[in-house]
Amino acid sequence: MAFARRVAAVIPLVGAVTTAVALTGAAFLTVAHAGCDEAGRFVRTGDAIQFVGGCVNGADLPSAPTAEAENVDRFGGSKKP
Repeated sequence: MAFARRVAAVIPLVGAVTTAVALTGAAFLTVAHAGCDEAGRFVRTGDAIQFVGGCVNGADLPSAPTAEAENVDRFGGSKKP
């Protein structure tokens, strides 16, 4: 009876460790096969820091939405009524 309790207490631990190992392996495989030749780096240019290189081109990203300055509350970010 005591042996059965010990086995029952260890099973959740073994399951958790197995799950953690499987997820870690999946993460490493995903990163290894991402298809990005250059990881990219941060470069300081004057007062700004830019990300140079990498898999994503800045032209591929959508531009930030512009708002009219008189319709935006500076502190809340929402439009004024």
